[in-house]
Amino acid sequence: MRIRVTRTGGFAGIERRAEVDTSGRPDAAEWHDLASAALATAGATPPAGVPDGFRYTITVDGRTVHCADPRLTEAQRELISRVLREGA
Repeated sequence: MRIRVTRTGGFAGIERRAEVDTSGRPDAAEWHDLASAALATAGATPPAGVPDGFRYTITVDGRTVHCADPRLTEAQRELISRVLREGA
């Protein structure tokens, strides 16, 4: 499973991207569960955000969804954080 996160917006407006490939990882099942939970409540179109807030695009194996601060679920927040921290 490939998980890609793009973060845009914020005060500086700097875009950040990262991707994680879960193939062969010992924690792949954990990533799959987290990605499924994060996608379950995200929309197919970009939501209205707040001024200087971050907007996120999450793509998992070709399925793309959108979400924005401050209305992230815990699963979305965790997935975004992990991908931006661990991804390349």
